[in-house]
Amino acid sequence: MVKELVFSVVGGLGLFIYGIHLMGEGLQNAAGDRLRRLLKALTKNTFSGTLLGAGITAIIQSSSATTVMVVGFVNAGLMSLAQAIGVIFGANIGTTITAQIIAFKLTAIALPVIAIGTCLYLFSPKRFWKFFGLFCLGFGILFLGLKIMTSMIKPFAGDPAIQNIFVQFSKNPFLGILIGAGVTALFQSSSVTTGMIITLASVGLFDLQGAIPLIFGCNIGTCVTAMLASLGTTISAKRAALAHVLFNVMITLLFLPTLPFYHKIIAFTSGDIARQVANAHTLFNVVGTLVLVPFASVYAKVVTRVLPGKDTIIDNQPQFLEKHLLFTPIAAFDASIKEVVRMTNLARGMMSDTMQGFLKENVKVLSLVAKKEAALDNLQEAVTNYLMELMQKEISPELANKIPSLLHSVNDIERMGDHCENIMELAERKISFHLPFSKEAEKELKEMFSLVDDMAQATINSLDNDSTEDAKKVLDLEKKVNKFTQQLRENHINRLSSGQCKVLSGIVFLDLISNFEKIADHLTNVAQAVLGKLQWTAEPVTEKPH
Repeated sequence: MVKELVFSVVGGLGLFIYGIHLMGEGLQNAAGDRLRRLLKALTKNTFSGTLLGAGITAIIQSSSATTVMVVGFVNAGLMSLAQAIGVIFGANIGTTITAQIIAFKLTAIALPVIAIGTCLYLFSPKRFWKFFGLFCLGFGILFLGLKIMTSMIKPFAGDPAIQNIFVQFSKNPFLGILIGAGVTALFQSSSVTTGMIITLASVGLFDLQGAIPLIFGCNIGTCVTAMLASLGTTISAKRAALAHVLFNVMITLLFLPTLPFYHKIIAFTSGDIARQVANAHTLFNVVGTLVLVPFASVYAKVVTRVLPGKDTIIDNQPQFLEKHLLFTPIAAFDASIKEVVRMTNLARGMMSDTMQGFLKENVKVLSLVAKKEAALDNLQEAVTNYLMELMQKEISPELANKIPSLLHSVNDIERMGDHCENIMELAERKISFHLPFSKEAEKELKEMFSLVDDMAQATINSLDNDSTEDAKKVLDLEKKVNKFTQQLRENHINRLSSGQCKVLSGIVFLDLISNFEKIADHLTNVAQAVLGKLQWTAEPVTEKPH
């Protein structure tokens, strides 16, 4: 009997957890990347961030997933701490939807929903309906798991010894909070824990008074996932995770003195214990959020003081692309040039970071490269969209001829960032595998970097000043880079033949100089575009830039 009980409870719990997982996965895939784009775009103030956080969490059925996304965005510099706090507040409200669904006790329809979900998932040709079917499948499996657990636990609910164990939760709310936090941290999902609490309360193992402290603990335990996600991230990302923890601890401390009164309020909301537990979870998070939302900016300052430190801030937003300038096309084009110059400076900085990280094995510097690449991608999109809008205006043929070359230049600069990421990965490989490099090889790499860095500076000057001299300098330097690349390859083969170089180190060396050569090619394309642009200023286009 004990064996059957254990397997039924563990198996039912497994189905329940898997059901929640499938529901979230189905809805996330049905929505695609739109949730992430929404999260980045609609968090301009705390209130909109709170509503968005609640909505997205209700959809993906996991406050942990939302806060992990937020930590990731803050770490990448795509979201500020103030924006993140609003979403975190909302995530706590959104996660209560799962408990409300569970409280409906829809176990009778579990199997029909599983059948419908399976058919949609297996046979629907459209992506949306396919993954909506996965959601339905998860929904049904969730309630099937609950049905199995409830049917096995219910006969034991009348046992005085078992009842006595759970009565202890009613007498010691702090113990209840610790148990709730611990179990939630273990499963990394407050939805799982609240579902278990509703199930146990439904069969009479403990009353509302014992359930409420467990619910409080669930909110604290669910912060573990975000804290784990923040390990090894920036100070700002760590602050976002800390904001989640402090928020849940603060509202728990706020509610603790009111427990007797809160218990009475919840008791009035429904006569059904399952619904009461769900309502206790929802009201706790809604009231806590409403209390703290007006003080979000103050709260951000408090979190910053609790976890002091400075981050390297990489601005991924355009600085010169003003919409009103589009009505003055020449001014708008000049603004675009300034933004492209800024992009090139950013790409040049990435090159410097990768070489410093490679030669000095500086992991901290290498961590900046991915953030700068994300900023570069964002600026590429912004400049491209701006130039496309400009092309829709009434512009002169002369200006219309200049825009395509600038669009090509934007793409070339973004590709420089991609090659810098490749070099970053090569540096990480060198560090991870402790690959040795001779002094001669390091000297050659420094010389290669110096040549390409000079090209980058000359490219920036040519763009910024419409300088044909600087553009021609880029072309001259590119010839030197090509010749030097061939020389380095020959030197490498000689070192390899004489046993001075290890094979793995040699592969990294060749890949590195190849990426620098490609960066030089992209800089050459930009310089050719500059020369073409200056030609177009004087006469119609006769040749397209490479």
